[in-house]
Amino acid sequence: MTHTMRVFDPHLHLPSRTNDDYQAMRSAGVRVVVEPACWFGQPRMSIGRFINHVDGLLGWEPYRASEFGIHHHSTVALHPEEARDPRLVEVLDLLRRYIMKDRVVAVGEIGYDAMTPDEDEAFARQLDLAVEHRLPALIHTPLYDRLSGTRRSMDVIRESGIPPEHVVVDHLDELTAGTVVDTGCWMAFSIHRDTELGPDQMVRLMHRYGTERIMVNSAAEWGRSDLHATRATAHAMLANGFDDDDVDQVLWRNPIAFYAQSGRLAAADVERPTEFAGNTVWRRSA
Repeated sequence: MTHTMRVFDPHLHLPSRTNDDYQAMRSAGVRVVVEPACWFGQPRMSIGRFINHVDGLLGWEPYRASEFGIHHHSTVALHPEEARDPRLVEVLDLLRRYIMKDRVVAVGEIGYDAMTPDEDEAFARQLDLAVEHRLPALIHTPLYDRLSGTRRSMDVIRESGIPPEHVVVDHLDELTAGTVVDTGCWMAFSIHRDTELGPDQMVRLMHRYGTERIMVNSAAEWGRSDLHATRATAHAMLANGFDDDDVDQVLWRNPIAFYAQSGRLAAADVERPTEFAGNTVWRRSA
């Protein structure tokens, strides 16, 4: 493992993480993150709680990440876990104001959780927004009945008219990856030992499908998860026939190439030191 390894984690959730976690990420080589809008395990009781969450994604978290030399971007959407909650339907009418922001590099996570009619509507409307604003789309596949959910997602994606290269289908696994591999969409895998894949399983998938249009992420969140899952995958790759260039492609160049399609993220930008100004909550500890 080269000491200069760069890590771009293209999907994790940071509000539940401490500053020590940010420091640990930086020490492990993480230089860029993309944080999707999400839910936190408990239903939001009002639309105001969604607004507070997204305002934090666009303001506080980029500033906090910059304090540790990490570039922070986000994706914005009504998450599938909440798309069937009638208290939050109004979010779909508010998204346009957020997806115009400079640090928003995709519409997401969108897709299915329980595959209800309300989720169908939210998925289709948010894909329409991605097409209208020429933004990539980050697709969430359900934890349960994942194969059926992935197949149904691919049908909706095709019907939407979004260019397949603007789509990344996330939370794929050994059962569902074959559904996406020949569609022209990007494939993403969450390295999460409890509910997703471990590094060794991910290496087997890369031996099967190669390293093009593939991304790995930690999906670190409010539950049990590992901020260093991406780096662990790099170690597993190097121990199983892949080289430093393969690691750099999967952990750095691929996520840059995908999110660069937004026009709001470029390799030259994220390779420079972070700068973040204008946040009114800055204060120095006593």
